[in-house]
Amino acid sequence: MLMRKYYLYLSELEYRILVKSLVLMKNKLTRQGRFTDCVDDLLLKVFDAPKKKF
Repeated sequence: MLMRKYYLYLSELEYRILVKSLVLMKNKLTRQGRFTDCVDDLLLKVFDAPKKKF
C-alpha cells in the first residue's frame, strides 16, 4: 500500500511554535518516565525538512 505524502507550509512563527511544543512534550514524557521515540522522530523530520523562502 502506498503511503500518502502530506506537505506542511509554515511561517517562521508557526515553525517555532511547532518545535517548542514538541520539545515541551518530550520533556513532559521524560518526566513521566515514558518513551520519547515518536517525538524524537518528529523533531528530526521537522529539522531535516527543506526550507523554502517566500
